[in-house]
Amino acid sequence: QVQFVESGGGLVQPGGSLRLSCVASGFDSDFYAIGWFRQAPGREREGVSCVSEKDNSTYYIDSVKGRFTISRDNVKNTVYLQMDNLQPEDTGLYYCAAGFYLVDCVRNYGMEFWGEGTLVTVSS
Repeated sequence: QVQFVESGGGLVQPGGSLRLSCVASGFDSDFYAIGWFRQAPGREREGVSCVSEKDNSTYYIDSVKGRFTISRDNVKNTVYLQMDNLQPEDTGLYYCAAGFYLVDCVRNYGMEFWGEGTLVTVSS
């Protein structure tokens, strides 16, 4: 099956950290821009961060700038999201997906290979 497999979620207290992993299954993710998205209960899915397909340029939404770091390891076909200083509003189901270009990821346009997500809960 061609999709991403996300892992690394869990329950963490405010101010804590988690590192999410996203492994491509059934395809080579090297040529795609990869993004992390999240969906909180009762809210629409939103883009969180993207890494480009060619030069590792990155994009973050304002609310996570300075706290989250996206990176990719093309040898391992894996993209990571290091999340520090987590806050309750970061709670949600985190997914990754692929697009042809960074701009597609930023706009959540035509993204593919969605996984089932990994749950992040930030609570005291």
